[in-house]
Amino acid sequence: MTCPVCSAAETREFLVRESVPVHQNLVMATAEAAASIARGRLAMRICPSCGFAFNAAFDAGLLAYGDDYDNTQSHSPSFRAYLDELVAHLVTTRGVQDARIVEVGCGKGYFLREVVAAHPGNRGWGFDPSYLGPEVDLDGRLQFRRELYGPAHESVTADVVICRHVIEHVADPVALLRSVRAALASSPRARVVFETPCLEWILRGLVSWDLFYEHCSLFTAASLRTAFERAGFAVESVKHIFGGQYLWLEARLAPAPTDAPTREPGEVVALADAFAGDEQRWRAMWTERLRGGDRVAVWGAGAKGVTFTNLVDPTRALIDCVVDLNPRKQGQFLPGTGHPIIAPGDLATRSVRRAVLMNPNYRAENERLLAELGLTVALED
Repeated sequence: MTCPVCSAAETREFLVRESVPVHQNLVMATAEAAASIARGRLAMRICPSCGFAFNAAFDAGLLAYGDDYDNTQSHSPSFRAYLDELVAHLVTTRGVQDARIVEVGCGKGYFLREVVAAHPGNRGWGFDPSYLGPEVDLDGRLQFRRELYGPAHESVTADVVICRHVIEHVADPVALLRSVRAALASSPRARVVFETPCLEWILRGLVSWDLFYEHCSLFTAASLRTAFERAGFAVESVKHIFGGQYLWLEARLAPAPTDAPTREPGEVVALADAFAGDEQRWRAMWTERLRGGDRVAVWGAGAKGVTFTNLVDPTRALIDCVVDLNPRKQGQFLPGTGHPIIAPGDLATRSVRRAVLMNPNYRAENERLLAELGLTVALED
């Protein structure tokens, strides 16, 4: 299949998973509803030319983002601190002050609200069809529109366009970028900022639970640059953030798309080739670690926790429950498997003594929380 980013004619499959949940962050009220969630096929391919990876079996028609979708991460103090660092980078380091700011795929608007509130001269427009909340906030300095951002919004002039964790959900990322560029026809000096997961971090660390249906497009730093150059942007920088898990790209409009974009696949192709066999060994290892002994929980009912649990315990035979800080998920059930989702304080009532930590970035935070609750639970990763 042709590469969606660089149009290379040759790509090759490196991982197949059948019948995976198409959503990782639906709030499921019953175990039966959780088990009957819509499913799809994961058929990941890698481009040897640019290093981009994509799900060749992705079907956007299976997805439905509505009121029962909740991927909020800001309940975590550690993640809020991380977002505060990004806000400070934009407002203080990059001088996003007295600025007109657009966020593409703003979700519930948390990040845009923080950037606008950080300087009294900032104004913001958030675009997201699934946005829930007031249409106007911060005394009129912040507006939200329940629609996709694109060429029709050329009249919304912008100094900065932010797009965080959206492009990995889009099967044709270059088309998305071209749409953003067209919307900036009246804003030729605008800076564009994108954040997305890092493919190389996933493959190098064998983070199997970071490959799932919703993320149909995954980038290395080089292939992200390729996509932006093909869409008509001049990339200023691409760096690794959040412990290497994410990529942060900053760019401006170029006079025109380039006919010779960057193509530097690097080591990622070899990493992808080794991944499938390594995953089989990884699943066998975790099945053995979870079998017998103390009751075990998974810590994190987001995309990582959903994918891990569906891979190693689809029948709820090994894992007792899933812990999450999001109050809206507590008392609900994990998509795909139906494992109960509980608050950290409920671990004692279930006699859980071990918990598999889905993201090492939260280890210190979770250890402090357990100490405050007086619970002895070993965190494993």
